[in-house]
Amino acid sequence: QVQLVDAGGGSVQAGGSLRLSCAASGYTASSHCLGWFRQAPGKERERVATINKYGGTNYADSVKGRFTISRDSAVNSAYLQMRSLKPEDSAMYYCAALLRTLCISPAQDFTYWGQGTQVTVSS
Repeated sequence: QVQLVDAGGGSVQAGGSLRLSCAASGYTASSHCLGWFRQAPGKERERVATINKYGGTNYADSVKGRFTISRDSAVNSAYLQMRSLKPEDSAMYYCAALLRTLCISPAQDFTYWGQGTQVTVSS
């Protein structure tokens, strides 16, 4: 079955960087849309970044220019490189798979989710 395993979270100071990874199994991640979401306590889930089958990417305004989503087909994994981190980036981050080629569906259509990895940014 499809499984996603998130990793790479941690605690950093503002201005620092982290690289999250999402290891996929049970399906070919590069043939479908994959997204990164985050949720902070008391806040709604936010779509952070997505990458579709064709390599097209999309970012939330709050992370544009600081975060980069990518994938490595050879290891069936995706990544979220986060730079210039801010305290407001602190949240649980999840990767999620949408079994479609494009990423124009709402979050509830993403079928499979990783377990989440915590990112904490201190000022």
